[in-house]
Amino acid sequence: MNVRRLIPTAVVAGTVALGLTALSACSAPDAADGRSDGRLNVVASFYPMQFLAEQIGGNHVSVTTLTKPGVEPHDLELSPRQIVGLGDAGLVLYLKGIQPAVDDAIKQSGATHTVDAAKLTTLEDHGTEAGGEESGHAHRGEGAGADPHIWLDPVKYAEVAEGVGKSLEKTDPGHAADYRRNTDTLVKKLDALDTAYETGLRSTATRTFITTHSAFGYLAERYGLVQEGIAGIDPEAEPSPARIQEIHDVAKKNKVTTVFFETLASDRTAKTVAGDTGLRTDVLDPLEGITGKSKGADYIEVMRSNLAALQKALGAK
Repeated sequence: MNVRRLIPTAVVAGTVALGLTALSACSAPDAADGRSDGRLNVVASFYPMQFLAEQIGGNHVSVTTLTKPGVEPHDLELSPRQIVGLGDAGLVLYLKGIQPAVDDAIKQSGATHTVDAAKLTTLEDHGTEAGGEESGHAHRGEGAGADPHIWLDPVKYAEVAEGVGKSLEKTDPGHAADYRRNTDTLVKKLDALDTAYETGLRSTATRTFITTHSAFGYLAERYGLVQEGIAGIDPEAEPSPARIQEIHDVAKKNKVTTVFFETLASDRTAKTVAGDTGLRTDVLDPLEGITGKSKGADYIEVMRSNLAALQKALGAK
């Protein structure tokens, strides 16, 4: 079990019981229609949802995110004020299954204007792969076989973008034309990103990569790669000698050169594995948040940095 990702969801119910009524009385006067200063208030659960809301909503929306930069999304705890804000929002954009605290808060708040990104594309079963459900590394609350990391596949992310655009059109029909135009612009950027990955990873010395966070199942499947997660351990914990040996065998057999770690966790696990197997380390960003450590200012830039890192590690030709 991944201890780092256990979420104290009972906190949500407790905070609601103690503070929801009092805070509701303090809500902004114009919050009843989900707007402030004439703009639609959109609450995004974490960065991948925030990016979509900002890109598609443009100047017609005011976006707030529940997960601040540098906070590990799976470990999120919400304040009573944040929970109240869900009920007042013009639209809540989230991804069910990846942040149990958010899922519970939406139920507690009674928010009705919500969009679940998981319903805008097809979730796939990566549970039998290394780092999935069988290895004990799936996120708590995701459900067996339901991999929520859809934003790391540009094609699936584009499908989600289109769904978000339609939701904004329906919620705020007065600006539907702008939302439609912004959606088309974003989808074109994601199509170009998909083409860059397909072309850039077409010919490589190896198709296998090792990562401490098994978040890249969709990306691997899309571009014909094999994700080898360091299974059954926390990304910040030290792997067992047996697992190090397994990784060593995988690396040797598949000419792997690099162990990837993520930006929002310590690189200790990656360095431990790399040191014991003679590999190097690098960042493969799961894009759950943008921080000063991120190699890029937004989703598109970080995904291109990820592509460069994969090309280097896989020996792209």
